[in-house]
Parts: sequence; structure tokens; C-alpha cells
Amino acid sequence: MSMNISGKTKIFGVMGFPVIHSLSPVMHNAAIAAMGLDYVYVPLPIPVADLVAAIAGLKAVQSVQGFNLTIPHKVEVIPLLDEVLPIAKSVGAVNTVKRIEERWVGTNTDVEGFIAPLRQMDCDWTKMPAVILGSGGAAKAVVAACLELGCPMIHVVGRDRKKMKKFYGEMTSQLRDYNLRVHPWASLPHLLEVTGILINATPVGMASDPNTPISTAEMALLPNNAIVYDLIYTPRPTKFLKIAAARGLTAIDGLEMLINQGAIALEFWLDQPVPIEIMRQALLKQL
Repeated sequence: MSMNISGKTKIFGVMGFPVIHSLSPVMHNAAIAAMGLDYVYVPLPIPVADLVAAIAGLKAVQSVQGFNLTIPHKVEVIPLLDEVLPIAKSVGAVNTVKRIEERWVGTNTDVEGFIAPLRQMDCDWTKMPAVILGSGGAAKAVVAACLELGCPMIHVVGRDRKKMKKFYGEMTSQLRDYNLRVHPWASLPHLLEVTGILINATPVGMASDPNTPISTAEMALLPNNAIVYDLIYTPRPTKFLKIAAARGLTAIDGLEMLINQGAIALEFWLDQPVPIEIMRQALLKQL
């Protein structure tokens, strides 16, 4: 894709560490080119220790109009912003930031992005308990999404007891009228036996990590009608989803979530509709 960069070009980007694996630049730049806009979307690799300096520094760069956030910055960025919109407050995580005048305003597009492929399925979500692996910023969005779907119980499983206790406190202080439970990893086998939808919200299994968050034996504990959803989209499929597919389970990767949350973010930045199908085709071609 050819691109004309000038002194007037405005900048969007994705901030995380690492971001070398990110496909966000592919889909966003495809949409921007199709719309004929003088913008470019770039990776912004920012280590945790440099996040404060990065947020302040980017504000001084007038051409930077907004950015996405990925692991590990979705929660830590919140106190560094000038305003956080209600959806992001309720989730407790920000994945999209927009410059409005001289202020950074944060929102969350992960919730609707996560739900998008599930809305197309013929499921009675009130009979589908959710089990979420991990307790980071992505897991917070998934909890909110499962609440919106109507899942009767939402179980979050993690290895760090202190982190799990903090996660529970943060979520229950923001969201009401739902059944959320947090569990140590040792409880996972029992939970898997009654799971309706299992979601991997950990980074385990990314392109740089050949592992899987649960074993083949643990996957075998899931009911035959269970849905397995991995937020990771590279490699495609992940080992986690290969195991699920081998068992004959419905397997969903993070590609549709990536596309839909990205389209919502781009609309938030530009205040106009964006060509989501062009974003999808650009990603499929890349993969």
C-alpha cells in the first residue's frame, strides 16, 4: 500500500509492549486509504516504565490525534487521561484514546468488539455460564460483555490471588446486578465441566509463545456444546483453538473482535462511518 506522508499528515497508533505482532496498522491504514484521508496509523512500542512519559509526550505532538492501547497498558493508562467515558469507567479499562482539543479522552471499544461475532450465533446466553482465563484489562471488557449477553454466571480464573482479589473489588465497584466469581487456577477443572463459553484473555499462546493456557485433558472436560473463544488472533489458529477444534467444539479467534473494536475506534476518532469490510479483507489478506 503506497502512502503519501506530508507535514500535514495526522497520526493514530497502537501503544503496547510488545506491539510487533499487531495487525492494527494493516486494517486501519487500509480503511484510511479507502477513505482518502491524510492520516497514518503506526505502532507505538512503549515499555511499562515509560508509559507516563509517553502519554505526556504524545500530547505535545499536535499531529497525534489518538491511539489504541493493548497489553499491558489498558488499566494503567486511566489515571493519566483527562477524561474517561462511562463505558470505560464501568469496565475499568481503556483501549482507545482521542485528542479532543488539548485533552486525552479515553473509551473502551473492546466490549462491543468482543460481542460482535457472538451476536450472530443462535444461543440462549442465559444458559451459558462464562469462564474467563486471566484478569487483565481485556478480561474486564469480557466480563462487561458477558453481562450484556446475559450469561448467568461469570467466573474469572487466575494464578495470583492478590490480583484476583483486586480484580473482583474493581469490577464489583463498577458493575452491579450480575454474578461474578473469581477463582484460583486450581478450581479450573471443576469450572470447565459446567462452562458454556470459555474465553482466553491471557497473552498465553501469542505468536511469540507456543504454549496454551489449558491442556488437552482440561479441554476434554468442557461440555460438548461449549464455545471456546481466544482473544488472540496471531497465530491463527492458536494452539488453544486447535485443541478445541479437535474436540469438535465451536472455536472463535480474536480476529472479528479486532476488526469490530478497530472500526468502532476509528469511527470514534473520525466522527464518521468507516469501511469495515475493507478492514476485514486487509486482515484476511495479511493472514
